[in-house]
Amino acid sequence: MEHVITISPDEIIIDEEFKRILPPLDVQTYARLEEEILEYGCLLPLILWNGILVDGHHRHSILVKHNIPLSAISMDFDSRDEVLIWIVSTQIARRNLNPMQLSFYRGLHYNMDKKIQGGQVDHPDQSDTLPGKTAVRLAEQYNVSAKTIRRDAQVANAIIEIGELSPDIKMNILYGKTYISRQQLQDLSIGSPKNVATVVEQINEGTFEGRRRNTSPDTQDLSSMPLWEQEFVKMTDTFRQSIKAQEKPDDTGAVKTALRDYISMLEDLYHNI
Repeated sequence: MEHVITISPDEIIIDEEFKRILPPLDVQTYARLEEEILEYGCLLPLILWNGILVDGHHRHSILVKHNIPLSAISMDFDSRDEVLIWIVSTQIARRNLNPMQLSFYRGLHYNMDKKIQGGQVDHPDQSDTLPGKTAVRLAEQYNVSAKTIRRDAQVANAIIEIGELSPDIKMNILYGKTYISRQQLQDLSIGSPKNVATVVEQINEGTFEGRRRNTSPDTQDLSSMPLWEQEFVKMTDTFRQSIKAQEKPDDTGAVKTALRDYISMLEDLYHNI
């Protein structure tokens, strides 16, 4: 149920967990949003839960900065976990996310949904068509396969672990500034915490093998391309570089791993165009 309320900006409570779950805007995007609000006002109401800001953190900061009146809607949720699921599903519905961000947020949705259900886990050996399974339900919601949802959950877990050691690397991964394949993230999610620490250290040192190499002419100027084409070029370049980086070109196992990751990215791109 929704209720339109009157509240001043400084009375709104900022919850750090709710704020951190969404990626921050880059400087240019934030500046454009600020210009639009100053010219036209805040056209979208903020969303609150018990006085806590749920949606509209960037708008809120601009409104406070310029002392601009705001409108807000208070929504009813049964728990914090339901609020988090609403935040994630709303962000995905806005369709302004890159493939890694989509994978991360779908995985978060799956993990939080399972938490609400008491930690029950969908086992991979169960039928992916079994009605009522969380992975199946979310697969239908997001138009991907149930296996993709389970892989997304592993991706999300690994990125969260990385973020606990380095919030900056987490953000760089989500924005594509630091490249690590989803298969590598899946492997990290089921491995030792020491492996995560090693990857973070390697990324900081610039020695991590999964980073994208900007040697391909195809990656020099993507700004004029549609978003889907930009992502296609990037993932194709990444695949090529991963093959070239193999110490043994005839290592079929490594090639299959690279191909599997590439196919997974293509499937996600197909479903999100």
